[in-house]
Amino acid sequence: MVFTDDTEMSLQAAVALVNTAEDPDTLTTVDELLEFVRRQGFTGRVDADRAELDEVRAARPRLRALFTASTTDAVDLVNALLSDHHATPRLVRHDDQDWHIHAVDDDAPLAARMLVEAAMAMVDVIRADEMSRFSVCDDDDCRALVIDLSRNRSRRYCSTTCGNRNAVAAYRSRRRVSGTDGGR
Repeated sequence: MVFTDDTEMSLQAAVALVNTAEDPDTLTTVDELLEFVRRQGFTGRVDADRAELDEVRAARPRLRALFTASTTDAVDLVNALLSDHHATPRLVRHDDQDWHIHAVDDDAPLAARMLVEAAMAMVDVIRADEMSRFSVCDDDDCRALVIDLSRNRSRRYCSTTCGNRNAVAAYRSRRRVSGTDGGR
């Protein structure tokens, strides 16, 4: 494990949120938002209305900017997010999670909680000098973010789909070059 469980969960959820904006956008309805919230394990207030969906969707570019920023710029973005939402860190324990940090009230708007959780997780990333854990997918046709939490920092693709597509393309290219493509 590179970071604590709660930091990794927050980072993965934030990257997943950013990646919902990729074509096709997978966060266009309240039902999709509710499924995302359930899948990512967000707790606290959920209004389940169009206004909340719009607020969460509007958070995605801000998070993308955070994850693709230089360390210095990321520091400024983290500080702005924490200030904008009047973050006051406190230790909590709930559900099946051990002690972890929440920095805004559970009844704060969902988008605010998502932004602050990501900012708090980025504090750990920045302090550990691990900004290189974030990149854009190596697939030429994909702009999704990648978070690499592996020990050997080998993750290059946002999904198995992109990884497999590139592996097949590389295999076919090698076969063409070696002349073993069966004349295709």
